[in-house]
Amino acid sequence: MVVKIGLVLMAASPLLLGGCVKAVSTTVGAAAGVTKGAAKTTVGVSGDMVEAAFEPRHRDNDPRPFDDSRNAMADVNAALTAAKASRKNVLLVLGGNWCHDSRGLAAKFEQDDLAEVIAENYELVWVDVGYRDRNLDVPRRFGVPELYGTPTVLVLSPDGELLNPNSVHEWRTADSKPYDETLSYFQTYAPGQ
Repeated sequence: MVVKIGLVLMAASPLLLGGCVKAVSTTVGAAAGVTKGAAKTTVGVSGDMVEAAFEPRHRDNDPRPFDDSRNAMADVNAALTAAKASRKNVLLVLGGNWCHDSRGLAAKFEQDDLAEVIAENYELVWVDVGYRDRNLDVPRRFGVPELYGTPTVLVLSPDGELLNPNSVHEWRTADSKPYDETLSYFQTYAPGQ
């Protein structure tokens, strides 16, 4: 029993580290004796992935801006072209509507002060990366070979230079970040700052 509990906790630990992360194999769940029906309150099996069955922290009215039917690279190219004309930076938010942190960041973008900063300084593109298994060519194009969780935020110059290489992964806990910290971050990367 101790082994099973340890494996279940190990299986859930990536989710407890913060952010929207989904990447534990069913081998761990199977080794722990986790079955779909038996693990509803701790760990559930979905396809070939084990995921925590915690209540989502996002609110039902939080925005869902990620569209898996969009051509993400075409959207990025259009934003770069627009940024050259507008002299704005490009803001790529890579996430998914399933992720409470992705939706939490989108909700913050709708608050007046931050909405104004985004509108005046950025060409915004929402890139649906699914469960970090879709449109991964977008971050790779700008030197981000791996996504550790969602959302991942890339700030680009109009020429496509990655301006925030040291903080792209810091948004995995966007829903719990203080609003003032979020506002300050995007003000810092506004053109001319």
